Amino acid sequence: MNPTTTFLSCDWGTSSFRLRLVEREGLKVLAEASSKEGNASTAELWKQAHQPPAHRVRFYLAILQKHLKMLEETVKTSLESIPVVISGMASSTIGMKELPYKPLPFATDGSDLVTEILPPSPDFNHPTLLVSGIRSDDDVMRGEEVQLVGCRFETTAAEQLFLHPGTHAKHVRVYDGQAVALKTYLTGELFSLFSKHSILATSVEEGGKLKEENNRHWFEEGVRASQHANLLHNAFLVRTNDLFKKASKQENYFYLSGLLIGSECRDLLTSLPASILLAGEDVLIEHYSAALRTLGIAERCPVETKTAVEVTLTGQLAVLHHQRLMQAGA
Repeated sequence: MNPTTTFLSCDWGTSSFRLRLVEREGLKVLAEASSKEGNASTAELWKQAHQPPAHRVRFYLAILQKHLKMLEETVKTSLESIPVVISGMASSTIGMKELPYKPLPFATDGSDLVTEILPPSPDFNHPTLLVSGIRSDDDVMRGEEVQLVGCRFETTAAEQLFLHPGTHAKHVRVYDGQAVALKTYLTGELFSLFSKHSILATSVEEGGKLKEENNRHWFEEGVRASQHANLLHNAFLVRTNDLFKKASKQENYFYLSGLLIGSECRDLLTSLPASILLAGEDVLIEHYSAALRTLGIAERCPVETKTAVEVTLTGQLAVLHHQRLMQAGA
């Protein structure tokens, strides 16, 4: 396998691990592996191992090596010397090596992100590029900065918004090729807490799809309700919807989703960008697109969508390219 025409993409989050072998031309994924070995569980295993701090990077890379061997079995050839790009929580306090955040603003082409090269070693024979996160005066993100780079924003004075839905949804304002402002919303985390660990858990039931008429109706009801009453009161209506048989548990699931996504997107109505680029997992893109239409936002500014995989791979390759150029100019 040629290390100049391929790279290894590692998206290492708090609770998940993904490794892909990627052709640089066309970003074709040749093989992939994933697991629940996120940085949180790996950090706990590291603590239990009672190894010296100097061995921390080696401990984490051993997990990478295990998945690399799986990829080698899939493609039936050695992947030795192929560079690895790691983004996500691997550069955090629970990761393999903490790197400082890059303060806002940062270039949307990925040229000035904080990175560190881990040279090949006898145990892990791959040059490894570790990418750090971004901070403002009161907010942070790790991993989404690479996805923003992968969106390939146009350099224009018109304000653009990068909207990344997820456990901790991110809204990043972009001007003139620079990401300049960041807001995080606990939308996904609150949905999980409400639907699994609160009194509302017995009133909701996952299942069905948003495109089903009743589910879409209750999702839109939630989005609209989020604009006119307090979220804490609206959330309790999930319980009374069930008690009074106004909605089925499945419909309530979509109502709760609409409430939370609508509450998040409410800020956009008071500060509407010129355009929105919505990038994330397919199901979340569907829900957020529906919410933006329900709120009338999609009618007032264009909304473009991209998949999480697409922007992650594009962004990682861009950062790798810039790092190679900097080395060449040194």
